[in-house]
Amino acid sequence: MLNKILLVFFGIFLATGEVSEETKLPENINSQKMLLGEFTKADLEKPPYSRWFTPGYENYEPKKESLAAIKENIADYEILLFMGTWCGDSRYEVPKFFKLLDLVEFDKEKLTSIAVNYRKKAPGNLDEEYNIHRVPTIVFLKDGKEVNRFVEYSIKSLEEDIAAIVEDKEYTDPYSE
Repeated sequence: MLNKILLVFFGIFLATGEVSEETKLPENINSQKMLLGEFTKADLEKPPYSRWFTPGYENYEPKKESLAAIKENIADYEILLFMGTWCGDSRYEVPKFFKLLDLVEFDKEKLTSIAVNYRKKAPGNLDEEYNIHRVPTIVFLKDGKEVNRFVEYSIKSLEEDIAAIVEDKEYTDPYSE
């Protein structure tokens, strides 16, 4: 009988769509720590993030021709990086992205890195302003205006996709219409 009552209660809960503080996703699932808001590469180099960041960074070897194209063209851009420390795609792409920036000696003053929660929200309104629905999303800006973006996963490879963006070649992320 108790099981039936619980099922009815759960069904009503689902049907009404009621969400309270208690039913929201927790800030960390499985006791996993989550960054939220602006962060730096140094934050990812510390535990618990270093467990996935360091090997991803150290083991990445980008294609030299793409690296040269990026180095030649990326200085003209400002970059917004949105990621989730809980997200598999972010854990895969972001260490490589930071290594790319280091290899091309990108001015980190022109990079803003923002960690989002499970709902792709962060303090402030940049996630809304830039319509962030998937992570990682890397937004490339020139003169304050968005030129293009990398979203969630690469079409060819991270470095080839970014080279196409900064060389102003035709590039469409996987979710563009």
